[in-house]
Amino acid sequence: MPLQKSEAAFVNGKDNIIFFSHGSRLKCVICVFIMKNFRTVLSLPDYPLSINHDHGILSVGSCFAENIGRKLTAGKFRTLLNPFGIIYNPASAAVVLETIFSERQISEEEVFFHNDLWHSRLHHGAFSNADKAMLLSDLAEQTRRGNAFLQSTDRLLLTFGTAFVWEEKTTGLIAANCHKRPQSNFLRRRLSVNEIIETLLPILQKMKAGNNDLEVIITVSPVRHMRDGFVENQRSKAVLLLAAEEMCGSEAFINYFPAYEIVQDDLRDYRFYTEDMLHPSAVAVAYVWERFGQAFFSAETQTLLNKIKQIQNAVAHRPFRPHSAAHQAFLSTHADKIKLLSAKYPQLDFSEEAKQINRQILN
Repeated sequence: MPLQKSEAAFVNGKDNIIFFSHGSRLKCVICVFIMKNFRTVLSLPDYPLSINHDHGILSVGSCFAENIGRKLTAGKFRTLLNPFGIIYNPASAAVVLETIFSERQISEEEVFFHNDLWHSRLHHGAFSNADKAMLLSDLAEQTRRGNAFLQSTDRLLLTFGTAFVWEEKTTGLIAANCHKRPQSNFLRRRLSVNEIIETLLPILQKMKAGNNDLEVIITVSPVRHMRDGFVENQRSKAVLLLAAEEMCGSEAFINYFPAYEIVQDDLRDYRFYTEDMLHPSAVAVAYVWERFGQAFFSAETQTLLNKIKQIQNAVAHRPFRPHSAAHQAFLSTHADKIKLLSAKYPQLDFSEEAKQINRQILN
């Protein structure tokens, strides 16, 4: 609305308040909020390590570790993802790492029979088996596989999901997986900051002593564990964050990547969750992956990832006219790109992509 002839306006620049006056009297006051940015972008520190395709990466932890681990695998990084299955709490992650590092075999006494299957409290239900001997054999193979990979691993990605654990009343052992046993069999409790550090730090130090090139990246999963309750979930995450801070402060080879904060305080919107409002959406995971790359990937690694993605997109492309000259030229171009990348980066395996493209090229 235009000002009348006798009205004047002036701005208090400090408070963004506009005052309208009529003669000597204040007529009205309107607060104007001027926003230059509609979100806060989290700044990442300068990390003393990088990740490229020459590194071996072991990823252990929650389902969010699986999200980032699958991105690494798709990018053709040499990655081993959760060899014992998803691990939600850091105490179980410590036992998994100790078992793999020492190549300790799971004994008969450590497995149990429930709902027609034999299970291991340290492993995901995907390993459960009706045959006890087969289960033990599979678990031994996973341990050997993890230990063999660990020999050439120089990057360990640890993702903590929750500080709450389920402790067996009869054994006092923490179960990484309860395998749907009655809740009355367990004591549910929250790990303390000191308990996490005292459980996890010794195995990380032992792994570092065995491989001086090892660098550890700790993240806290942004997945909301609402079965714990709103308040309890936040307290659980707080314990994980404080434990991570203590370990990073005590050892230079342990680093923290703020995946939790990126989703909670940078994106900060339910748009970036799936329909259950608990798990980050594909868009959110992609954004965290982008920030992860900014933190740890060199310009050369980023360029290589873009070229890999182009080839994968070409393989996934479904043309309307597969026999057309244009599409055949498109296939030949990408077949040549695969040959060039394979020659420059012989450690990368493009055999599946080459097979799929060559299958479409007309003789």
